[in-house]
Amino acid sequence: MSGWNVSDIPDQSGRTAVVTGANSGLGYVTARELARKGARVVLACRSEARGDDAGDRLVTEVPGAEVEVERLDLGDLASVRDFAARLPYERIDLLVNNAGVMAPPYGTTADGFETQFGVNHLGHFALTGLLLPALLATPGARVVTVSSMMHALANIDLRDLNSERTYRRWIAYARSKTANLLFTHELARRLAAQGADLVAAAAHPGYAATNLQTAGPRAEGRRGAERAMEIGNRVFAQSAEAGALPALYAATAPDVRPDSFTGPSFAMWRGAPARSWRAPWTLDDRAAERLWDVSARLSGVAPSALKG
Repeated sequence: MSGWNVSDIPDQSGRTAVVTGANSGLGYVTARELARKGARVVLACRSEARGDDAGDRLVTEVPGAEVEVERLDLGDLASVRDFAARLPYERIDLLVNNAGVMAPPYGTTADGFETQFGVNHLGHFALTGLLLPALLATPGARVVTVSSMMHALANIDLRDLNSERTYRRWIAYARSKTANLLFTHELARRLAAQGADLVAAAAHPGYAATNLQTAGPRAEGRRGAERAMEIGNRVFAQSAEAGALPALYAATAPDVRPDSFTGPSFAMWRGAPARSWRAPWTLDDRAAERLWDVSARLSGVAPSALKG
């Protein structure tokens, strides 16, 4: 894994990849590099206009790339179902659950869930469940869910998944990223129990310069906080290109194990992809199973192929 970079991505010709949040940042770089290696990529974006712009930009950067743009709002479970129903593919080789929101003011999704829990975890849980038949039908398929080193700030609270008792934006973000890892843990367990040829893995970008950090402050008009994030991105962060490497590794490298967690090699912050530390609560079998059951009930998506 030492020194791994985009030149090490195996040939992806004939493979179909779905990448959420692919109009900018890590998602765009992930989709672009998969396309560069020959994959057909589906850019799943909340904004059709920004998705179309990203698709045009990608084809300019990678002439001949096979790119499709589809609208997907992970904060609206009806949109998730519509997206899954529109995809014409009976086989999908790769799903990268990348999209997310970071530390916004308290809000709720179209279905009434706290925004970070609803978008970062529940929307991706539902999407994965709905696409699972196409993934299971594809030998060697993978589901890669992008978490964060910030998960270490907090475990989930199964009694208050929607932060109704207390909302602290960074704790809510950390809990949503812990949920990503618990979801991966339980998905990997269920796949192994079924003997499925499908790998569920997780990754994180370390500290990468994207618009994720500035989106919340900008939306609230907190110019000072936005400026601080911009300075942090310039001074401390690695590029989006570097930040996307762990997800690309988890998505394509031949030695990726189920329930592995890949991140930057240097202090979980920056550098080439490497095995990453994770908080012990993200390996809690009982918590993962309970979160799965609650998520299935809340989303209305209970993957029949993966009974506990």
